[in-house]
Amino acid sequence: MLKKLIGVPLVFGHDKIGGKMFYRLYSGDDGRSHMEVGYSPPESMDASSIVFRKHEAGNFMDWHVAPRRQFIVTLAGKVEIGLGDGTKFHLGVGDIMLAEDVSGQGHTTRVIGDSERISIAIPVE
Repeated sequence: MLKKLIGVPLVFGHDKIGGKMFYRLYSGDDGRSHMEVGYSPPESMDASSIVFRKHEAGNFMDWHVAPRRQFIVTLAGKVEIGLGDGTKFHLGVGDIMLAEDVSGQGHTTRVIGDSERISIAIPVE
């Protein structure tokens, strides 16, 4: 089913799917990353590929920016996204985040809990 997404628009009908939330991670005018909770994505966006990722429990990635605009969907496990003001967001299975903080300080990423995190990245144009 996921392969059908490659090369065709992604279509979203609601800001929640099965109780899961959409988030938007973006660069602010202050040079820091910020999180919009309850983000409503456009009805359609072009996507060209899917990247599968696996990180072990406890994995930590220090300050970094998104390499490109991309949706990140957590398939298994939990992740903590840290922002420059000290705020932390926990995302779990089914949560979807549009990462578009491609400049500035960036964010941190930590796999939380005892399980590995499996996610997909869907670059969007």
